[in-house]
Amino acid sequence: MEKLIITAAICGAEVTKEQNPAVPYTIEEMVREAKSAYEAGAAVVHVHVREDDGTPTQSKERFKLCMDAIRKEIPDVILIPSTGGAVGMTAEERLQPTELFPEMATLDCGTCNFGDEVFENTMPMMRSFGKRMIDNNIKPEYECFEMGHLDTILRMAGKGEVPGFPMQINFVLGVPGCAPATVENLVWLVRNVPAGCTWTATGIGRNAFTLAAPAIVMGGHVRVGFEDNLYISKGVLAKSNGELVQKVVRLATELGREIATPAEARKILNLQ
Repeated sequence: MEKLIITAAICGAEVTKEQNPAVPYTIEEMVREAKSAYEAGAAVVHVHVREDDGTPTQSKERFKLCMDAIRKEIPDVILIPSTGGAVGMTAEERLQPTELFPEMATLDCGTCNFGDEVFENTMPMMRSFGKRMIDNNIKPEYECFEMGHLDTILRMAGKGEVPGFPMQINFVLGVPGCAPATVENLVWLVRNVPAGCTWTATGIGRNAFTLAAPAIVMGGHVRVGFEDNLYISKGVLAKSNGELVQKVVRLATELGREIATPAEARKILNLQ
């Protein structure tokens, strides 16, 4: 079985210091959390950025400051900036980090309910995101929140509307209003992943580790982090993103799965 790639989604766009004081806003805090996750075993850091007061932004300049600062401390880490941004942002606003030509970036695979809000990703928007990534030679991490999202993005890849095979797909399960984070749903999705593609499981909230365990056994990869879950166990706030990554490493060790370094992750993700 391939080594396990662990991704740390270190801040997201929605969680706040009021919910967990360790959530990073400033560049210094982002570096601290990225480094804690990397040192714990994460090969990949998924990046949203905030203003110093916590306001989510897709500013190209803010992304550059943050990503440059992280790379200065951990130069070999794989950085995946978000093009999801925050609910309500325009497509052009969300696409700003692609102007920095990262090796990877996220591409969301369909409109869906996001709690009480609607996360808009229309087909024309997805085509424009796909074209930008083709033009800028960026490998997407396709984020699927619903069962139909996988079929949609595979059809688009087959038509050349988004970057094609081999694809990296992230199943984000357990968002309120989207597909539940059950083993049955994960198995159904994985059965429909084309041969040669890679996939990651992201469980939201209380599902973070209950989805991580089957993903490890099934040969997939795992994402954890403050964006998805603020707790290390029931009622106990995590002290850092590194602590969340450490728990995945412990699960993987018990289940006999080795952890991938960034260099090994690049080979697995076909980035080299």
